[in-house]
Amino acid sequence: MRVHILLGFLAAAACAQQAPKFEFWPGAQYDPAIPTFRKVLGYDPGERISSHANLIRYMEALAAAAPARMKVYDYAKTWESRRLIHAVLGSESNLRRLDQIKSSMQQLADPRKTSSEAARKLFSSLPAIVWLGYGVHGNEISSPDAALLTAYHLLAARNDKMIQEVFANVLVLIDPIQNPDGRDRFVHNFEIAEGLEPDSSPLAAEHNEPWPGGRTNHYYFDMNRDWIALTQPETRGRIRSLLEWFPVVFVDLHEMGPDSTYYFAPEADPFNPHLAEDIMESLKWIGKNNAKWFDHFGFSYFTREVYDNFYPGYGASWPCYYGGVAMTYENASSRGLRMRKTDETVFHFRDTVRRHFVASLSTLEAAAQHREKFLEKFYRFRQNGIEEGGKEPVREYVLPRTGNVTAVDKLAGLPVEQGIEVKRATAPVKVQNRELPAGSYVIPLAQPSKRLIRVLLDRNVPMEEKFIQEQERRRARKLPDEIYDVTAWSLPLLYSVELISSGSTTAGAFEPVRAGVMPQGKIVGGKATVALLVPWGSSGAGRLVIAALKQGYRAWSSDKAFIQNGRNYGAGTLIFKVKENPDALVETLAKLAAEHGVDVYATGTGWVDDGVNFGSRNVMPLRKPEVALAWDRPTSPGSAGHTRFVLERQYGLPVTPVRTQQLASADLARFHVLILPDAGFGDGYNAVLGANGARRIKDWVSAGGTLIALGGGGAGYLADPRVALLAISQENRVRQGEPPKKPDPSETRVPGKLFIKQEEFDKAIQADAELPDPVAGVLAKAKLDPEHWLTAGAGDSVYAMVDGRAIFTPIKLDKGVNAAVFAGPEEVAASGYMWEDNRKQLAYKPLLVVQREGRGQIIAFTADPNFRAFMDGMNVLFLNAVLRGPARARPAP
Repeated sequence: MRVHILLGFLAAAACAQQAPKFEFWPGAQYDPAIPTFRKVLGYDPGERISSHANLIRYMEALAAAAPARMKVYDYAKTWESRRLIHAVLGSESNLRRLDQIKSSMQQLADPRKTSSEAARKLFSSLPAIVWLGYGVHGNEISSPDAALLTAYHLLAARNDKMIQEVFANVLVLIDPIQNPDGRDRFVHNFEIAEGLEPDSSPLAAEHNEPWPGGRTNHYYFDMNRDWIALTQPETRGRIRSLLEWFPVVFVDLHEMGPDSTYYFAPEADPFNPHLAEDIMESLKWIGKNNAKWFDHFGFSYFTREVYDNFYPGYGASWPCYYGGVAMTYENASSRGLRMRKTDETVFHFRDTVRRHFVASLSTLEAAAQHREKFLEKFYRFRQNGIEEGGKEPVREYVLPRTGNVTAVDKLAGLPVEQGIEVKRATAPVKVQNRELPAGSYVIPLAQPSKRLIRVLLDRNVPMEEKFIQEQERRRARKLPDEIYDVTAWSLPLLYSVELISSGSTTAGAFEPVRAGVMPQGKIVGGKATVALLVPWGSSGAGRLVIAALKQGYRAWSSDKAFIQNGRNYGAGTLIFKVKENPDALVETLAKLAAEHGVDVYATGTGWVDDGVNFGSRNVMPLRKPEVALAWDRPTSPGSAGHTRFVLERQYGLPVTPVRTQQLASADLARFHVLILPDAGFGDGYNAVLGANGARRIKDWVSAGGTLIALGGGGAGYLADPRVALLAISQENRVRQGEPPKKPDPSETRVPGKLFIKQEEFDKAIQADAELPDPVAGVLAKAKLDPEHWLTAGAGDSVYAMVDGRAIFTPIKLDKGVNAAVFAGPEEVAASGYMWEDNRKQLAYKPLLVVQREGRGQIIAFTADPNFRAFMDGMNVLFLNAVLRGPARARPAP
């Protein structure tokens, strides 16, 4: 490693000797008391790609040199224990009153407590807080170095009127690296690929990362999609900081392909209807100022194309829903120190650093020029939320604490972490003539975060009809659609929990819900002399049984329901037999019940009033499964990482990642479960595993293994005729009318045709056979087979995230079971926009298929149940596959 770094320094030094000193802001004069890049790091800006350690080192050096104008705060740690920081820069007077500024922003944030007159006084005295966020994608490399340069320029530039204006009107918050783990993964891969001098060839190894690349964090999450789910510590820490400061301007700085130029707002269509109506005015203030400086320096740019903020889970979207203005900036990437474009021009890393640096300063200038207007817009947005919530038809959203109660609890806490007020009923309450149990949650809409509530909880957020019509036109011409990300994200559907829209205010006794405080479970029913019973069907029950199995306790699971002492216990109920477990069973389960929010029921008899007894053949012993997960190409890094995260971090079950190519030769005998994540590279698993790999996997399953395939890539591999492990097939797009006749290859000519109408021509140019058109993420409803062990505790339906173009035939009854099937054509599209053809074709097709293979079994989810790890409503099905699947297998003795 040291040799490669030294080579890089030598190459950079050679380039520096051959060229005049590069000026990032021509004519700037800098205070020598503020340390430069070279003094602290040993290189100039843009000469090297700074590691996370160097980014932190330089920010702290700047703060140490100018403590009256810059402070550094830690806000979180990554999974790999790297620090996440933000720096606060401003005038000496503003740095002295940081606590007062934060307190005043909290006052502005609640117009119920701050009158319009008091707010106007604050408008005149407060700086506009601007948050500049760099490097959320670790392999988008220019923005973190631009962050350092921006901080240096703000502190060191002498007699600069722009900086004077900025510090007089703006408090600057710089988050220099939002994804340290991904950043260092990229830097490591880049440095081990470096040669004698920077290589501009796009084919050079230094520009092309090995799997999984540096874009994502430790668990391969795209953290620019995590803002509504808050699954990752980086996101949670960042949102806590934003709610502490309430920046009125937020910028997320990114990179795109090397042949692009530079993008800044205004953004592309579609426009989310829950955004502020006047947000476009704010975006134009900043966009026009960016254009002024980019024109001045001769930088090319574009606006209003490609990048939208319809999905609220972007960094460039989420802050808009508390009243700020947020936007993304996209920069052509060098993915190294030099890059050659297709037009043969070569650009340097320092060029990309400079563009983000200029855009950062320009944004600060625009915020300074419109300081009071940004503050007023923030206050008015939150004031309007209160007014809208008090007069619109829906006054409250109510979450009954029924069904998967721990999912309900988690969902109720998620808005609280995002600054939304939620209250919990301390006694039963009546809503719409229905009595709901104590513990149910009420979310009033007459509060400052009303629009955030709507965008998170509404069943569907519609796109503009004009935009949809354009996408349909493009689809008809086989042009790619312009939908950038998923079109559905309704949290109640993701969690498969009930949400009641109430037009009135619920009366009753309530307590506020606090972030991170969940209801505790307990043991019910006195002393347990025979067994402890845990109803199945909640995420908490899944965490409890895994924790107990890891501690060496024995558990059984009932395939059928039973009634005991007047209480109904559904299929999947967990049974911990007292006499067959260590003496500390009751004490241990009491602790686990409290920790995971699950009630455990004690019983002194094995007698049941109806259904199966504890010793029935329908009561299966569970074991702590040893789980192998296919890792590396061809798996989708997201699918692999999210699956590992769900099992390890949400349920506490360790996973063994196995390089996919090793599956073709490895001895898997010690594993009970093998998971094949979705795959997205070339010929997928076939290309990596080959015929020998498929044979070895089949032999392992036949010997008693449980094989679980995820998504179109996983299920498609098993269904491939070359593999033939699953008796389903991927479907082509349905065509109306007679199927086309295949031409005789021996004929050099074909019969002539007359086209009388345009429609006949349009039909003639369609492909003879093709896959369905790809769908951006939509939530599709699927109905469950209530009698199958794989659906125990999961209710009667779930919602799956369907994206891409994979639709499969159902399995025949003599081959297996369709345990979950998508609903009919009128119900299947539950949220988001689905092409009409896909909606009709997806209806009654399988989501979850089970097939016996020798002593083992194959389980296939045709849509990934762990998508972005926010599909909590699919967790029970997935846990059934992982935990109950091995219990059904019969390995040879």
